[in-house]
Amino acid sequence: MNFEDLDLNDNVLDALYDMHFETCTPIQEKCIPEILGGRDLLGVAQTGTGKTAAYLLPILSKIADGGYPKGSINCVIMSPTRELAQQIDQAMQGFSYYLDGVSSVAIYGGNDGNRYDQELKSLTLGADVIIATPGRLLSHINMGNADLSKVSFFVLDEADRMLDMGFSDDIKKIARGLPDTCQTIMFSATMPDKIEELAKTLLKNPVEVKIAVSKPAEKIKQSAYVCYESQKLEIIKDLFKKGDLKRVIIFSGKKQKVKAINHALQQMHINSGEMHSDLEQAERDEMLYKFKSGQIDVLVATDILARGIDIDDIAMVINFDVPRDAEDYVHRIGRTARADRDGIAITFVSDEEIAYFKQIEKLLEKEVTKMPLPEGLGEGPDYSKGGRLSKGSTSAKSRRRKDRDMTAHKHKPRRDGNAAQTGGRKREVSGQNTDADGKEQKKRQTQKSQNGQESRAGDIQKPGDNGGGNGQKSQRRNSNRRNNNRRRGDNKQNDAAHDNRNGNASAADVRNGVEVDRQNNRRKPSQNRPGHNRRRGNGQVQQQRQQSSSPAPESPKKSGGIGNILKKPLKWLKSFGKK
Repeated sequence: MNFEDLDLNDNVLDALYDMHFETCTPIQEKCIPEILGGRDLLGVAQTGTGKTAAYLLPILSKIADGGYPKGSINCVIMSPTRELAQQIDQAMQGFSYYLDGVSSVAIYGGNDGNRYDQELKSLTLGADVIIATPGRLLSHINMGNADLSKVSFFVLDEADRMLDMGFSDDIKKIARGLPDTCQTIMFSATMPDKIEELAKTLLKNPVEVKIAVSKPAEKIKQSAYVCYESQKLEIIKDLFKKGDLKRVIIFSGKKQKVKAINHALQQMHINSGEMHSDLEQAERDEMLYKFKSGQIDVLVATDILARGIDIDDIAMVINFDVPRDAEDYVHRIGRTARADRDGIAITFVSDEEIAYFKQIEKLLEKEVTKMPLPEGLGEGPDYSKGGRLSKGSTSAKSRRRKDRDMTAHKHKPRRDGNAAQTGGRKREVSGQNTDADGKEQKKRQTQKSQNGQESRAGDIQKPGDNGGGNGQKSQRRNSNRRNNNRRRGDNKQNDAAHDNRNGNASAADVRNGVEVDRQNNRRKPSQNRPGHNRRRGNGQVQQQRQQSSSPAPESPKKSGGIGNILKKPLKWLKSFGKK
């Protein structure tokens, strides 16, 4: 069917003629008459089938025919992502080129203050069509910037994607502010149960249009490489060596992997860029513009580009990893073979992703061609031995690690409750816990504890047993250390007394952190040497106790004594000691 056969506004038909749009797609042929008739509609079709024009053309045609309030919001279109909102706005500009007085504005987050002021102005003056992401529009509604009381059309584009992103509550809040006479239109690429529940909540006696649900276009040539994760970049290198590939999108589920892939491509001297949520909105716009305009040949992206982005001339889509959801695979490869063009879709299937790819083949109801690995890469995993997914399933690598740990556990001696101790560490004793062994071990433990008490009582310890008390060697070392400290303390006391008589402090006293107080003729620990108590001998402790019990006689103050010397720098004091 041609667009001229539909009851569209003449100015809308003129714009379609200039854009070389003549024939309707199946979804457009079935949806446009129903929307022109004022019916609520639920459309289910694969991505790339022309759903945007299926709802924009009849809505613009009805607004252009008149009968709707001026200076009010007449249509609200919800989009899951900023990129899709921008694309809908661009299509809106083309379809309404010859429509005077029909205005539109795209509302989404991630912009500067100037963009927000523009959104506020458009909402206040009442733009005819609002294309918005749910969170941003709800923010304007809560601030009282948007009046939805006169809205005549409410459209949910990529409804399943919005529900997956957690916008269900936001959509319901926005819908509660709409009038009861509002015509609601919902489009989705899939039809899960949650979409049916939302449709029952929002739609009134809707018309259901279902076309080719979750099936990729027939013109997409699908193939797969069964490989290990480490072989994937080598396969990409081989693909680009075979031909001068341009207009390629490489999908990965993780943005960190997207960054790594793009970095590897740039090292191969491939003109590539990346698209993920870590980029600012201005950076995403610039990257998408460069790819659309041909300034970038390869775009590495997350699933942010898998839905609704209309780039007609994509030659190849590469799935660097297998999507966990089989329907996401359809959306990814749907970026190619658009507008009656041919396309290629290649998927890298690692050994841990075989089960997921088998689910995709089950959804497609056909087996995807498996390509041989390039020469020099060796062999890949055996696809026929790929296991089925199960709840709590683990990867082959983790299973091998688990088996290795279990094997080691079998040969590892079992820890016994009565483990012997050597050097403070427990020594594992292997054996069976029979009753006779348990009694014998308990008896030995009791005997050891008695021996330990006797050793502690006599300060005697068996050689090599440091578990309790001080041994002979340890006691001998401690005794020698105490004697040395006592002698060292006595020597220091004699040196200090000699220095007091001369009115000077020795360099040895300064180095050991000891000051001489001429007022009370007793030692003080230096404030500049932490931990001095550990280095002080027992003789010093004993002398301090004696001095604290009997006060020392006061001595007359002398000028130029220890007080003046300690005011000098430490280097000078050390040199003084050398002299």
